[in-house]
Amino acid sequence: MFKAKVYVTTKANVLDPQGAAVQQALHTMGYAAVDDVRIGKYMELSFDTADRAQAEAELEQMCKQLLANPVVEDYRYELED
Repeated sequence: MFKAKVYVTTKANVLDPQGAAVQQALHTMGYAAVDDVRIGKYMELSFDTADRAQAEAELEQMCKQLLANPVVEDYRYELED
């Protein structure tokens, strides 16, 4: 049994309107030192796979095919036994 933590964020060169709105709100609240805000997604998946290499290969495919849009998003993951 493996547990994966997947982090998905917009690529640095892609406009993030949600992040810009949060940044503006923080500035309004007096947090002027905040230079940039990027909004992302966090997911936890548990799955039963034979070995770690297979788990990583399946997780990579999940990210590329469904969990992230590789055109505008970057992703990373942590895989735990």
